[in-house]
Amino acid sequence: MADPTIQAGPGEVPSIAEEDAAFYHQSAVNAAWTGARLALGALTFIFGAFAFSYFYLRSVDSSGRWEGSGYHPPSMVTGTVIMLLVLASAGVHYGVLQRIKAGRKRAWQRGGAITLGLGLAAVGLQITQLATLPFAPGSSGYSSVFTGFYPVFLTSQLAAGVWLESLLARSRFIPEMSFVEQPPTHAEVYRVQRFQSSLSAFSTVWSYLALMSLLFWLLFYVF
Repeated sequence: MADPTIQAGPGEVPSIAEEDAAFYHQSAVNAAWTGARLALGALTFIFGAFAFSYFYLRSVDSSGRWEGSGYHPPSMVTGTVIMLLVLASAGVHYGVLQRIKAGRKRAWQRGGAITLGLGLAAVGLQITQLATLPFAPGSSGYSSVFTGFYPVFLTSQLAAGVWLESLLARSRFIPEMSFVEQPPTHAEVYRVQRFQSSLSAFSTVWSYLALMSLLFWLLFYVF
């Protein structure tokens, strides 16, 4: 990718305006990573609460209320397809992320569109699953954790999808060569570096959601 450093030429003294621009630019770059880390921390607390509830309610199984009477498990096929869609989406994006680092912006844009499509398909399938559950929400410990987790998870995926859509829109205004050669102006360098920072932060969050999808698929459908 482009060289992240910007230095004044020999004998040049950066103006106050340039120093201010560099300060705000660095703040924006740092904010993307800080925001992603805070988001991962918040999501870990949320999903950790569901994981704790799962193991606690299952181990206690008060009066056989973990599954309850008349329990019917959710569709294994639907749950597996949802998990595979999320994993495939994360895998596609990880692959095309290496392409944009090599300066192949259009390859990343095509892969990003596929990533977004797979993610939205997973969200749509989760909504369908929640609308056709074979048990009533809150009818048992299992149903309570299940119907609590998936709305939060699909909302997180949808928010990440909006983030990816904004990155795809922003990439249209960045020349392909800017990812391998330093642009001629400070403004263009700043634009590329902010995009790169946001893209790396998004990739981290998206991969994290894929891991959560696999973990809770194991809990709800395998264990």
